[in-house]
Amino acid sequence: MLHLALESRLQAAVTALYPGIVVDSIRVRPASDSKFGDYQSNALMALARERKVNPRQLATDVVARMDVTDWCEPVEIAGPGFLNFRLRPGALESVLQAALVGEHLFFSVTAPELRRTVVIDYSSPNVAKPMHVGHIRSTILGESLSRVLRLLGHRVISDNHIGDWGTQFGMLLLGWKTMLDAAALDADPIGELERIYKRVNIGCKEQPETLERARAELVKLQAGDEENLKIWREMIRLSQVQFDTIYGRLGVRFDHTLGESFYNPWLPEVVSRLLELGIARESEGAVAVFSDGTLPQKEDPFLISRDGEWVANPALIRKSDGAFNYATTDLATLDYRLRTWSPSEIIYVTDGRQQLHFRQVFQAFHRWQPQAATAVRLTHAWFGSILGEDGKPFKTRSGDTVKLADLLDEAEERALRVVLEKRPDLDSVAQREVARKIGLGAVKYQDLLPNRQSDYVFSWDKMLALTGNTAVYVQYQCTRAGKVVRDAGVLPAAWTSGPALCLQEPSELALARHLLSFGLSLEAVGDECRPNLLCNYLYELASLYSRFYDSCPVLKAAEPARTTRLALCELTARVLRQGLDCLGIEAPESM
Repeated sequence: MLHLALESRLQAAVTALYPGIVVDSIRVRPASDSKFGDYQSNALMALARERKVNPRQLATDVVARMDVTDWCEPVEIAGPGFLNFRLRPGALESVLQAALVGEHLFFSVTAPELRRTVVIDYSSPNVAKPMHVGHIRSTILGESLSRVLRLLGHRVISDNHIGDWGTQFGMLLLGWKTMLDAAALDADPIGELERIYKRVNIGCKEQPETLERARAELVKLQAGDEENLKIWREMIRLSQVQFDTIYGRLGVRFDHTLGESFYNPWLPEVVSRLLELGIARESEGAVAVFSDGTLPQKEDPFLISRDGEWVANPALIRKSDGAFNYATTDLATLDYRLRTWSPSEIIYVTDGRQQLHFRQVFQAFHRWQPQAATAVRLTHAWFGSILGEDGKPFKTRSGDTVKLADLLDEAEERALRVVLEKRPDLDSVAQREVARKIGLGAVKYQDLLPNRQSDYVFSWDKMLALTGNTAVYVQYQCTRAGKVVRDAGVLPAAWTSGPALCLQEPSELALARHLLSFGLSLEAVGDECRPNLLCNYLYELASLYSRFYDSCPVLKAAEPARTTRLALCELTARVLRQGLDCLGIEAPESM
């Protein structure tokens, strides 16, 4: 793309001035304000400080060695050394023509030698429990990151680390054997499993003998009792049916579903190795990882400030009764992923309450396997909570957790009411299909739009609004752009000849310039794990297209304006469609 070409020329000019200098930090980025041009670079000011030279003079010397007249107006030097690049219309036209014939879609696939292997851990529901609204953020965010990184050419391995082991299975096994309703299990497996779990859980709190019986069932499971293993496997199978149904509706897929139980054989070895290395030690009958004093106290996850002094905040890896916990499993999981897939990055997509947990796991692993830990980037892409319009955690009116299936059903039904009102001409099948795409897209977009580290208020009205920064608005502009091209009778093959374009009107130029930034938006999402950057890019593109459409006649325009404007419609539709797909959102043919 043009910003990369400009960046290359700028780096070459700097190298000509200072041979042998490392130019990786010399970057060109979109201008913060269009009045400064299309692209900017402030990198020369840092270089001037480093070289102890006048930044304005340095900028003058660099510009004198840089020829970009084939793409830009004369480079402007602003302030103490900013470089402003203003593209010529002809340069924009040539990039658009290349996109029309399929040479690119305003982004570059990563060169083979720079491609990364990235493991993404997301969704992670629990067996025998219904997926609820709390799973939506991890699932949608993780899926979007997977799609963006794959589009950019990276090798992505998605792993659904389901909760299929632990103390709850003792209660579930006891409930299965003593109070299971076979008919209810056939009708609603997860509902029945949830019912028996709640019943036994209450019994364990009220009756010591019930708790002992549940523990005995868990011990038998852990010891490999065939009957309990058979029931446990059936619970997993029934749960997977529910998971697959939800994921199918959301368009989510995983390369692997390796639950907690998969790593059980390695847990004793993990604890033994950490003890041998002196990373963990026994404490009150348990085994835990403590601070080794190598980090500043404020940065040490194994210390906590209490009453004005720093005290131990260890990570438990084996309980006093011999049981293991999440930290042990996550350390074994990390080790397995590195041995099996050799990733350059592992991204964990979970809620913000697990920040301390992952800080401890990452630091413990770094002490356990320092060489391996140095070779991989460990990222906790944490997110905030979903709130109701009362500012409290999002619940049903009765105070129960909102089931994910119910949320998706309601989204589709609400969208259907809008479709019935706006498009009574469609047949019922088409209406439901449009409503499905709008409803599910609205849920996803509302979840991805905020900064992921912020809490957000779930609002049906805002989510399905036809104006503003919503999926519905972006989908509508995508559909609108595609319809203009279809109404013109232009077939896909017509673009392969690369028609001559002529950008003249301000709204044409603004739309074309924004199309060029699609790749930068995708790269930012991949680098920062923030799909909200893509949401905002798509909304701005949709808004620019709407202004262009309102101010520039397309079908009735004379040539060459007609062909140019149809090309802008076609490219806008392509980018919006591809961008929505990166968010896991479908673009309807009609709305």
